[in-house]
Amino acid sequence: MDRGRLACVGVGMMLGAHLTPRARSEIAHAEVVFAAVSDPLVEIWVQRMHPDVRSLQHCYADGRSRHDTYRRMVSLMVDEVRAGRRVCGVFYGHPGVFATVPHKAIAQAREEGHEAHMEAAVSAEDCLYADLGIDPGRTGCQHFETSQYMLYERTIDPSSYLILWQIGVAGDVSVTRTRTGPAHRGLLVEKLSAIYPSSHVVTLYEAATLPIRAARIEHFALSKLRDATPTMHSTLVLPPAAPMKRDEAMRARIAELESSLGEVPA
Repeated sequence: MDRGRLACVGVGMMLGAHLTPRARSEIAHAEVVFAAVSDPLVEIWVQRMHPDVRSLQHCYADGRSRHDTYRRMVSLMVDEVRAGRRVCGVFYGHPGVFATVPHKAIAQAREEGHEAHMEAAVSAEDCLYADLGIDPGRTGCQHFETSQYMLYERTIDPSSYLILWQIGVAGDVSVTRTRTGPAHRGLLVEKLSAIYPSSHVVTLYEAATLPIRAARIEHFALSKLRDATPTMHSTLVLPPAAPMKRDEAMRARIAELESSLGEVPA
């Protein structure tokens, strides 16, 4: 069996601004390049880097489960790896963040004895921190895919940021829709309102994908989320609604430990 090679790279979020030298090198040295990116202009840009760039967009179809779409994408990529070719999968953002195909393709290629790896890239999360001025180290952040948060019991800490991804398809259990409506978001508001006041100001966010566009940043009360107009790429950010609570017992234990070590707490 010829041993193929697979690299999954990301182009970042903004056209031309986030591509790393390592990702560019993987694209240039590949024999076949597959692309699943956020905008037709980005795809054209990738095509200018390599003579054999194959779009994966045709794998999507109305009414088709995204799980089926992802299986088709993985199959196309891994088939070329099995043929002993050097393959590069190019994805928007970070290839490991909210990207099922790169993870599954790499796992399958490795299981079959081929070399496969992922290159880190700029993700929507990185852009979110920069555009909204959030330092995740200050109070911490909790991240959930919106439908997963709705369908499962999760423990939310209201003293940290809560970041809900893919708010535009909130409550989609069919995994076929590109958008859900106000009724689904109403259920999300209901669940969040058990933790946050209805007047709590939240942010609807989308990273800019082209240099001529600005990031989408809309602030409104949680109660207004039902009537918002999110897309597949929208993220909901809920800032802390309560102060962090001191753990006095742990503080006392640390002070006792430091005292026994002869250290003076700062």
